[in-house]
Amino acid sequence: MQVIVVGGFLGSGKTTTIINMGKYLAEKGKKVAIIVNEIGEIGIDGDVINRFGFDTKEITSGCICCSLKVGLRTTVTMLAKEYKPDILMIEPTGIAFPHVIKEEIKLMNLGEHVEIAPLVTLIDGSRFKYLMKEVKEFAMRQIIDAEILGINKIDLIEPIRLPILEASVQQLNPKARVVLLSGKDTGENFDNFMRTVLPDLEELSESAPRVEITEKTEPSEAKPSKARLSAPQEIESSIEASKVGSYSAEFMVENGNLSTDDARKLTTELMNTIKAKVLKLNPKFVGHIKLFLDNGSETVKQSVTVYYEKPQEDIIKSKEGAVPTLKILSAVSNVEKEAIKEAVNHSVQEVFENGKIKVNKFEPSHNHEHMSYENNKHGNQGHVQRVSINKSKN
Repeated sequence: MQVIVVGGFLGSGKTTTIINMGKYLAEKGKKVAIIVNEIGEIGIDGDVINRFGFDTKEITSGCICCSLKVGLRTTVTMLAKEYKPDILMIEPTGIAFPHVIKEEIKLMNLGEHVEIAPLVTLIDGSRFKYLMKEVKEFAMRQIIDAEILGINKIDLIEPIRLPILEASVQQLNPKARVVLLSGKDTGENFDNFMRTVLPDLEELSESAPRVEITEKTEPSEAKPSKARLSAPQEIESSIEASKVGSYSAEFMVENGNLSTDDARKLTTELMNTIKAKVLKLNPKFVGHIKLFLDNGSETVKQSVTVYYEKPQEDIIKSKEGAVPTLKILSAVSNVEKEAIKEAVNHSVQEVFENGKIKVNKFEPSHNHEHMSYENNKHGNQGHVQRVSINKSKN
């Protein structure tokens, strides 16, 4: 089993890239497992992955937020034993120190059959200079630790700027291999990226049947840098070091009956309202504001990653049996958590009251007594990990 840690600051395109990495590898007959470590008890990135043909089964197992060392070990051991993937990918939250997770995997002593790939850090090339202004110290720490630096979103960058950007990134970490890619485009650049990460890809086992597995963890206060118990020098909280305020919330939409067009309009209004409030808190913010409005048949996903950006939108088919739900993740630079929380909650109240739509906030409990494996329905409060299995179609 090859283990790949794919890190990068908020909005660097990790989830989109990992989805396409999974598809790429599945097409080559590989079994792939993905662990997504998110900020907050309300998961969004894992939900996005689940919508790309993944059947979801929820299990109440150990959570990565309680203790990365225990939770991650439990998860990796379970996946390795029960699903035997060829490749395990781990996506840390954007305000983690990814090298800590890689080092923790090394300390697990999983056996000779487990190899750890070079640490990958993605950089959003389209807003690189803004990251260097707003969160330079934290972003630099992620970059310096990387073994492979993927300059992502090159489709949004003028070609003439690419050599300059590539040289600038290489200068920050001369030892790393720098690769250009667009995480949403699986063309020649993406193929080069994959072969840089996994140069021995063709030599991996050709297990059958082909299966993709996604596992999602949803920590309430993800502090991966505190988990390296054998290395006291790493006890600093990455959340505190990032100076990012974050807040996530989930709301049940009671009387929506929203068409997709209505959901789009409502999501756009809500995003613009939240963004306006965030701009008052920090006019030059970087980070990630994500909205996920499910009307029961389709889901409107919108996101903003930098102060000048217009909302990016995707329409995704809902899971069978879905109920109208709104999920929000806001994580922005140099703003206190309570200020973000107030901005989000006031925006939801304002927009939905204006639309005469009733919403109720879903309050998950962080219960540490959940080590048994059992089905956990959506309405059952708790802190869960999801294992999704997608059997590839030939």
